[in-house]
Amino acid sequence: MQKPLIILIALSVIPFCSCTHNPKQIVSAQETLISIDSTADAIQDTAYLRLLEPKKDSLNKMLDVVIGHAREDMRVHQPECTMLNWATDALYEMARQVYSGQVDFAITNIGGIRCNWQAGDITLRHVYELMPFDNRLVILSMQGSDITELCNIFAMQGGQGVSRQLRMEIADGKARNIRLNGKKIVPEAVYYVATSDYLSTGADHFTPLTKAIDKTDTHRKIRDLYIEYIKQNPEVKSTTDGRMKITN
Repeated sequence: MQKPLIILIALSVIPFCSCTHNPKQIVSAQETLISIDSTADAIQDTAYLRLLEPKKDSLNKMLDVVIGHAREDMRVHQPECTMLNWATDALYEMARQVYSGQVDFAITNIGGIRCNWQAGDITLRHVYELMPFDNRLVILSMQGSDITELCNIFAMQGGQGVSRQLRMEIADGKARNIRLNGKKIVPEAVYYVATSDYLSTGADHFTPLTKAIDKTDTHRKIRDLYIEYIKQNPEVKSTTDGRMKITN
């Protein structure tokens, strides 16, 4: 059901001098209901639309530039999928390029990946559809105990995006056999996590990220980093390798 837009036109007089003691008030008002549907097409500013047309055409040409090619469909689903694995692995690789310090692994959230990719050419438009937000890459230094807590949240949520360095199993909604580069996570040790500035605030219930010892904002948009990554690796491919596996 279309919701009407209420436009209120009010006539009022504003005093020009603060010394006046004659208060002004609205003497008349009129409301008009305009339905936001095809009937509103008749009142659109066609001159303004014609003015925008060259900009629209230019933008479409830019977005349709091919930067890579996917051999197979890239799908989004839990607990693990090719699209989420690609996005998180790409974030890890680009974090290592743009950040001079240590990066142990990367995490993304399935809610932040907004589309699937079909096999075929990958354009700039595909990347903007995948990541329509201006989220920035940040590097968090975190204690191992907080990473374990985060993995348990991933397990309760049914799976999230982790780069290939981190592997875990999900049993009865809990994380099991967590391994980082093949080793157990040491609770007191410090690890370095690449993620988005949005998730670093604890969004999507990623609350352990707010316990970070330190945070470095690279001021690089993740979407731009994905574009750079595809240009460097135009054969867009990914596999599911059991990094996030349900065992129960």
